[in-house]
Formats: sequence, C-alpha cells, structure tokens
Amino acid sequence: MPGMGKGRLEAFSDGVIAIIITIMVLEMKVPRGESFAALRPLLPVFLSYVLSFLYVGIYWNNHHHMLHTTTRVTGSILWANLHLLFWLSLFPFATGWMGQNHFALPPSALYGFVLLMAGIAYFILQQAIIVSQGPTSVLRKAIGRDWKGKVSPLLYVAGIISSLFSSWMAQAIYVFVALLWLIPDRRIEHALRQTQS
Repeated sequence: MPGMGKGRLEAFSDGVIAIIITIMVLEMKVPRGESFAALRPLLPVFLSYVLSFLYVGIYWNNHHHMLHTTTRVTGSILWANLHLLFWLSLFPFATGWMGQNHFALPPSALYGFVLLMAGIAYFILQQAIIVSQGPTSVLRKAIGRDWKGKVSPLLYVAGIISSLFSSWMAQAIYVFVALLWLIPDRRIEHALRQTQS
C-alpha cells in the first residue's frame, strides 16, 4: 500500500491549525456599548488570544520546516502528527478559560499543562521523523543539541508550579518561552541547503 505524501499531511495539518485559530478568535465576543470602555473587559481575553496565536504560529512555522526534511511519511509519523494536533486543538479551550477568568491560578496551570503536552507531542513527532530517515537524518543533523527543545518543557513545568501561587509569574514564563521561539531559527533551512549542494 503506498504511503501518504507529506504534502497531504501538511495540508491536513494546516487546515486543523487554521480552524484552531478561528475558534480562538471567536472567543472574543463583541461587547455591548459603543465606547472604548466597553472593550476593557475583553482585554484579558485578547491578551490570552495574542499569546496563544503566537504559540500556534510558532508550531505552524516549525512544523512546516520540519516536514520539509521528511522523505517519506510512515504510520508512526501520522499518529505522532495527530497527537500533536490533539494538544494544539485544546488551545482554544485553555485560552478561553484563562482569558475569561482574568489569568486566575487554575486556568493558568491548565494552560501551562497544554503547552507542556504540545511541546512533548512535537518532540515525539520530531523523533518519529528522525527514526524514519535513519542514520543520515537531515532533521537530526539540523536540530543538533536542540537546547530550546530541551529547555522549553522545563520552563513550562516551572510555569505550572508558579501558577499555584502567582499567575502573573506563570504568564511571564509562558511569554518568555514564546519569545525564545520567535527568534528566527534557520537550522533546518541550512541543513537542507547542505544536503542539496
């Protein structure tokens, strides 16, 4: 039986991610009233949306680059990809609960847990691709020591623990990790150029 092409896998993932972003923005209900003061209660919801939009965008960007290193799609890659999409699909719920409750402690802890599980799922997908490529894996060469991938889960755990006594400290940690991944990472592009040359 022929395997699924990576183009189809990427198209499916892109569609799911687009739906996730759409659901998140729908959490921002139009306020009653025509003054700017009517927007004030929406500020926590908007801020949580911005943070989650950044995270979903980071995952989409890195997922796109990672699939470019994939030469074939195996069953383990398909399931690992669905596992990642499962945790990403919980972003709207965690984002909405946190925003509507003004970054309260339990919603902030749940948000951190979803971030942690999405990070673990991304790592599992990454490893599934590396295993499928064998010892000459372009992705293995590209990620190197992957210090951001190793530090991020530890910071998510720190954020979850922090949310037990200070939701703002937890949010600061979640924002820091997002900013860490916003810095352009050209490792995969560089590795692909070396392979093609």
